[in-house]
Amino acid sequence: MPVRILLPTPLRPFAGNSESLLLEGRTVADLLAALTEEYPHLRHHLMSEDGQVRSFINVYVNDEDIRFLEQGRTRVGENDVVSIIPSIAGGVDHVGFSPEESLRYHRHLIMPEIGVDGQQKLKRARVLIIGAGGLGSPAGLYLAAAGVGTIGIVDFDVVDVTNLQRQIIHSTRDVGRSKVESAKDQLADINPHVQIETHDVRLTSANAFNILREYDIIVDSTDNFPTRYLVNDASVLLGKTNVYGSIFRFEGQATVFDATRGPCYRCLYPSPPPPGLVPSCAEAGVLGVLPGILGSVQALEAIKLIVGKGESLIGRLWLFDALSLRIREMKIRKDPNCPLCGDRPTISGLIDYEEFCSTSPPVAGTVDAQSDVTPEEVKRRMDSGERLFVLDVREPHEYAIANIGGYLIPLGELPGRIKELDSSREIIVHCQHGMRSAKAVEILRKNGFANARNLAGGIDAWAQRIDRSLRRY
Repeated sequence: MPVRILLPTPLRPFAGNSESLLLEGRTVADLLAALTEEYPHLRHHLMSEDGQVRSFINVYVNDEDIRFLEQGRTRVGENDVVSIIPSIAGGVDHVGFSPEESLRYHRHLIMPEIGVDGQQKLKRARVLIIGAGGLGSPAGLYLAAAGVGTIGIVDFDVVDVTNLQRQIIHSTRDVGRSKVESAKDQLADINPHVQIETHDVRLTSANAFNILREYDIIVDSTDNFPTRYLVNDASVLLGKTNVYGSIFRFEGQATVFDATRGPCYRCLYPSPPPPGLVPSCAEAGVLGVLPGILGSVQALEAIKLIVGKGESLIGRLWLFDALSLRIREMKIRKDPNCPLCGDRPTISGLIDYEEFCSTSPPVAGTVDAQSDVTPEEVKRRMDSGERLFVLDVREPHEYAIANIGGYLIPLGELPGRIKELDSSREIIVHCQHGMRSAKAVEILRKNGFANARNLAGGIDAWAQRIDRSLRRY
């Protein structure tokens, strides 16, 4: 019956450069005899003059050393894998694999596009995943399973039950735990041979260089514009490759930014959208399986970059539509006028990205008397009988999940339906968290509604501080 033998790199030149062979034999001795008979030049490197396996070479059946089995008499079957493991001189250029690792990565090792050399590159690689959420979950799981030697994770958040619909690296028992610690445990459980480095911090202009410079490839799994621009700028200034992914409802994007070989994120999107124009996934929702697809694409691109095989997404924007299951691809060109990577760059350091994107949310507990109003104040005034007009600018499906009885006009429809509102009444505007309603207040005030005010924290704050029976989402 045929049994697979895995050959180490030093012995392959004497066996037709084969990484693995299928040979007939019932015992290890039979297999070695068949091997040296088919490749006579291999015998001198494998066997001593008395016909014994040389002392600096070990032979394993699966993950067991035959010296602790029945040596050459050890029986083998078609489901067994025999590994020849010689001692190797040298440093990091020859990363060795334990017998368990050889078995674990067997499906990689027998692929000519990866093989031992590619797997060694994966083991030497250092990849940083920024965000242990929807995209970072599948990216991290597959990079760990693939054998990337060091994986860093940056995230300052804790696991919330609302994360579990898509963030598959966490489980119900992890609710309330630090995301990086939860992710570390899961990745270590998948592959104990991978080193996991955690950064339980918010990535900022102050710490980005110190964190990113220690890694070869950056996987951008973030969910907000300030961090995206920060990751891009730091990657370009440090000369790092940035594997980008983003998701929204049923759609996703992926590409690879490498300013030495193509465009950067600023070439694609020179400036962020105005605050409130593009809702976050928390506001707009996202199909749970979608980040699994996009995060896997990010892991795939990182692996291709590490092993140096295939055509990367540099200069190509990969677009995925889950509803139609259609894939499109667009060219991205390097912008010669890009202020970061163009012909005459003007950006030489990191900036205040919250200010650049103008998306800083209001600090909890603080109220701008001209626009914001707390849930407690609104409740007190309602209880006292004031005729406040509550305007809900969320989407109808959100209103169906939970509402406080407000008049529903989605933000996108507000400019065309302003005539439905009474300018003589004080209008309390709310959304889920307060971002869309702040934009709505701005629209209303420009149209003469000086008495429009924003419910700070939105219906989510109302559910936490006023009516705990209200469903949160």
